Amino acid sequence: MFHKEGYFIIITTFIICTAIVLSAEYFIGHKIAKVVVEIGILIALILVLQFFRNPTRNTVINDNHLLAPVDGKVVIIEEVFEKEYFKDQRLQVSIFMSPINVHVTRYPMSGKVNFSKYHPGKYLVAWHPKSSELNERTTIVVENEQFGEILYRQIAGAVARRIVNYAKVGDTAVQGEDAGFIKFGSRVDLFLPVGTDVNLVLDQVVRGGETVIAEK
Repeated sequence: MFHKEGYFIIITTFIICTAIVLSAEYFIGHKIAKVVVEIGILIALILVLQFFRNPTRNTVINDNHLLAPVDGKVVIIEEVFEKEYFKDQRLQVSIFMSPINVHVTRYPMSGKVNFSKYHPGKYLVAWHPKSSELNERTTIVVENEQFGEILYRQIAGAVARRIVNYAKVGDTAVQGEDAGFIKFGSRVDLFLPVGTDVNLVLDQVVRGGETVIAEK
Protein backbone atom coordinates (compact mmCIF):
# COMPACT_ATOMS: atom_id res chain seq x y z
CA MET A 1 0.00 0.00 0.00
CA PHE A 2 1.26 3.47 -0.88
CA HIS A 3 0.32 6.82 0.65
CA LYS A 4 -1.94 9.01 -1.47
CA GLU A 5 0.59 11.87 -1.27
CA GLY A 6 2.94 9.75 -3.34
CA TYR A 7 0.63 8.77 -6.21
CA PHE A 8 1.66 11.60 -8.55
CA ILE A 9 5.37 11.24 -7.81
CA ILE A 10 5.24 7.44 -8.20
CA ILE A 11 3.45 7.64 -11.56
CA THR A 12 5.77 10.40 -12.81
CA THR A 13 8.86 8.49 -11.66
CA PHE A 14 7.63 5.31 -13.33
CA ILE A 15 7.06 7.12 -16.63
CA ILE A 16 10.49 8.78 -16.50
CA CYS A 17 12.22 5.52 -15.56
CA THR A 18 10.47 3.67 -18.38
CA ALA A 19 11.49 6.35 -20.88
CA ILE A 20 15.12 6.20 -19.73
CA VAL A 21 15.24 2.40 -19.93
CA LEU A 22 13.76 2.43 -23.44
CA SER A 23 16.20 5.15 -24.49
CA ALA A 24 19.10 3.14 -23.05
CA GLU A 25 17.99 0.09 -25.03
CA TYR A 26 17.93 2.16 -28.22
CA PHE A 27 20.89 4.53 -27.84
CA ILE A 28 23.45 2.70 -25.66
CA GLY A 29 25.31 0.05 -27.56
CA HIS A 30 27.71 -1.04 -24.82
CA LYS A 31 26.06 -3.92 -22.96
CA ILE A 32 27.65 -3.27 -19.54
CA ALA A 33 26.86 0.46 -19.70
CA LYS A 34 23.28 -0.36 -20.59
CA VAL A 35 22.96 -2.74 -17.62
CA VAL A 36 24.46 -0.15 -15.25
CA VAL A 37 21.93 2.47 -16.38
CA GLU A 38 19.02 0.07 -16.06
CA ILE A 39 20.07 -1.09 -12.58
CA GLY A 40 20.46 2.53 -11.45
CA ILE A 41 16.97 3.36 -12.73
CA LEU A 42 15.52 0.30 -10.97
CA ILE A 43 17.15 1.33 -7.68
CA ALA A 44 15.78 4.88 -8.02
CA LEU A 45 12.27 3.55 -8.61
CA ILE A 46 12.51 1.18 -5.63
CA LEU A 47 13.66 4.03 -3.37
CA VAL A 48 10.67 6.18 -4.38
CA LEU A 49 8.26 3.28 -3.85
CA GLN A 50 9.65 2.42 -0.41
CA PHE A 51 9.58 6.07 0.68
CA PHE A 52 5.86 6.42 -0.01
CA ARG A 53 4.83 3.07 1.46
CA ASN A 54 2.00 3.21 3.96
CA PRO A 55 1.94 -0.05 5.92
CA THR A 56 -1.06 -1.04 7.99
CA ARG A 57 -0.33 -0.64 11.69
CA ASN A 58 -1.88 -2.55 14.57
CA THR A 59 -2.99 0.45 16.58
CA VAL A 60 -4.69 -0.40 19.86
CA ILE A 61 -6.69 2.70 20.73
CA ASN A 62 -6.24 3.54 24.40
CA ASP A 63 -6.87 7.00 25.85
CA ASN A 64 -4.35 6.27 28.59
CA HIS A 65 -1.57 5.69 26.07
CA LEU A 66 0.38 8.21 24.02
CA LEU A 67 1.68 6.61 20.83
CA ALA A 68 4.64 7.52 18.65
CA PRO A 69 3.33 9.67 15.78
CA VAL A 70 6.00 8.49 13.32
CA ASP A 71 8.61 5.84 12.65
CA GLY A 72 12.22 6.71 13.47
CA LYS A 73 14.84 7.10 16.16
CA VAL A 74 14.47 9.06 19.40
CA VAL A 75 17.12 11.81 19.33
CA ILE A 76 15.97 14.19 22.10
CA ILE A 77 14.34 13.73 25.51
CA GLU A 78 14.71 16.92 27.53
CA GLU A 79 12.85 19.69 29.30
CA VAL A 80 12.65 22.89 27.25
CA PHE A 81 10.75 26.16 27.04
CA GLU A 82 8.06 25.87 24.34
CA LYS A 83 7.50 29.41 23.11
CA GLU A 84 4.98 29.15 20.29
CA TYR A 85 1.84 27.84 22.00
CA PHE A 86 2.30 26.87 25.65
CA LYS A 87 4.92 29.51 26.48
CA ASP A 88 6.14 27.45 29.43
CA GLN A 89 8.34 24.48 30.27
CA ARG A 90 7.53 21.22 28.47
CA LEU A 91 9.12 17.82 28.02
CA GLN A 92 10.35 17.57 24.44
CA VAL A 93 10.59 14.19 22.71
CA SER A 94 12.03 14.28 19.18
CA ILE A 95 11.94 11.47 16.62
CA PHE A 96 14.21 11.65 13.58
CA MET A 97 13.12 10.00 10.34
CA SER A 98 15.72 9.01 7.78
CA PRO A 99 14.75 8.82 4.08
CA ILE A 100 14.22 5.04 4.45
CA ASN A 101 11.65 5.36 7.25
CA VAL A 102 7.89 5.40 6.70
CA HIS A 103 6.98 9.10 6.62
CA VAL A 104 3.29 8.95 7.52
CA THR A 105 2.39 11.11 10.53
CA ARG A 106 -0.23 9.55 12.79
CA TYR A 107 -2.25 11.10 15.62
CA PRO A 108 -0.47 10.19 18.89
CA MET A 109 -3.74 10.24 20.82
CA SER A 110 -7.45 10.73 20.32
CA GLY A 111 -8.97 14.08 21.19
CA LYS A 112 -9.86 17.51 19.85
CA VAL A 113 -7.55 19.51 17.60
CA ASN A 114 -7.16 22.90 19.31
CA PHE A 115 -4.41 24.42 17.17
CA SER A 116 -2.94 23.86 13.71
CA LYS A 117 -0.52 26.23 12.02
CA TYR A 118 1.91 26.08 9.09
CA HIS A 119 5.23 27.94 9.21
CA PRO A 120 7.38 28.44 6.10
CA GLY A 121 11.09 28.28 6.82
CA LYS A 122 14.57 26.99 6.07
CA TYR A 123 15.75 23.44 5.36
CA LEU A 124 18.47 22.81 7.91
CA VAL A 125 19.33 19.17 8.60
CA ALA A 126 16.53 17.77 10.76
CA TRP A 127 18.79 17.04 13.75
CA HIS A 128 20.04 20.63 13.91
CA PRO A 129 19.07 22.19 17.30
CA LYS A 130 17.45 25.18 15.59
CA SER A 131 15.48 23.19 13.00
CA SER A 132 12.44 23.13 15.33
CA GLU A 133 12.30 26.93 15.18
CA LEU A 134 13.77 27.83 11.78
CA ASN A 135 12.74 25.07 9.34
CA GLU A 136 9.49 24.69 7.44
CA ARG A 137 7.12 23.12 9.98
CA THR A 138 3.57 22.68 11.21
CA THR A 139 2.43 22.85 14.82
CA ILE A 140 -0.60 20.84 15.96
CA VAL A 141 -2.14 20.68 19.44
CA VAL A 142 -4.49 17.87 20.45
CA GLU A 143 -6.33 17.67 23.79
CA ASN A 144 -7.98 14.88 25.74
CA GLU A 145 -8.93 14.33 29.39
CA GLN A 146 -6.05 12.01 30.23
CA PHE A 147 -3.05 13.99 28.94
CA GLY A 148 -4.53 17.45 28.57
CA GLU A 149 -2.98 19.31 25.65
CA ILE A 150 0.00 17.83 23.82
CA LEU A 151 1.75 19.49 20.91
CA TYR A 152 3.45 17.76 18.01
CA ARG A 153 5.45 19.52 15.33
CA GLN A 154 6.25 18.21 11.85
CA ILE A 155 9.64 19.57 10.77
CA ALA A 156 11.09 19.49 7.26
CA GLY A 157 14.72 18.42 6.90
CA ALA A 158 17.51 19.24 4.47
CA VAL A 159 15.92 17.11 1.75
CA ALA A 160 12.23 17.50 2.61
CA ARG A 161 10.43 20.18 0.64
CA ARG A 162 6.79 19.68 1.51
CA ILE A 163 4.89 18.99 4.69
CA VAL A 164 1.32 17.75 4.44
CA ASN A 165 -0.89 18.29 7.49
CA TYR A 166 -4.50 17.10 7.62
CA ALA A 167 -5.29 18.36 11.15
CA LYS A 168 -7.70 21.29 11.28
CA VAL A 169 -8.88 23.18 14.36
CA GLY A 170 -12.05 21.59 15.68
CA ASP A 171 -11.36 18.19 14.14
CA THR A 172 -11.71 15.06 16.23
CA ALA A 173 -8.38 13.24 16.14
CA VAL A 174 -8.45 9.45 16.27
CA GLN A 175 -5.35 7.81 17.72
CA GLY A 176 -3.20 6.13 15.07
CA GLU A 177 -5.06 7.57 12.09
CA ASP A 178 -3.30 9.35 9.22
CA ALA A 179 -2.59 12.96 10.23
CA GLY A 180 -0.20 13.96 7.45
CA PHE A 181 3.02 13.25 5.59
CA ILE A 182 6.50 14.75 5.26
CA LYS A 183 8.25 14.21 1.96
CA PHE A 184 11.88 13.04 1.97
CA GLY A 185 13.52 13.17 5.42
CA SER A 186 12.37 14.99 8.53
CA ARG A 187 11.71 15.10 12.27
CA VAL A 188 8.72 15.24 14.61
CA ASP A 189 8.88 16.92 18.02
CA LEU A 190 6.36 16.26 20.78
CA PHE A 191 5.91 18.64 23.71
CA LEU A 192 4.39 16.96 26.76
CA PRO A 193 3.53 18.16 30.27
CA VAL A 194 6.58 18.31 32.53
CA GLY A 195 6.68 15.20 34.67
CA THR A 196 5.29 12.90 31.98
CA ASP A 197 6.86 9.49 32.50
CA VAL A 198 7.99 8.51 29.00
CA ASN A 199 8.71 4.88 28.13
CA LEU A 200 11.65 5.77 25.90
CA VAL A 201 15.43 6.03 25.86
CA LEU A 202 17.69 7.94 23.49
CA ASP A 203 18.42 6.14 20.20
CA GLN A 204 15.40 3.89 20.63
CA VAL A 205 13.67 3.00 17.36
CA VAL A 206 9.90 3.52 17.43
CA ARG A 207 7.00 2.64 15.15
CA GLY A 208 4.28 5.18 14.44
CA GLY A 209 0.87 4.19 15.71
CA GLU A 210 2.23 1.26 17.75
CA THR A 211 5.02 2.22 20.17
CA VAL A 212 3.67 3.51 23.49
CA ILE A 213 5.78 6.50 24.47
CA ALA A 214 3.89 7.45 27.65
CA GLU A 215 0.94 6.27 29.69
CA LYS A 216 -1.31 7.48 32.49
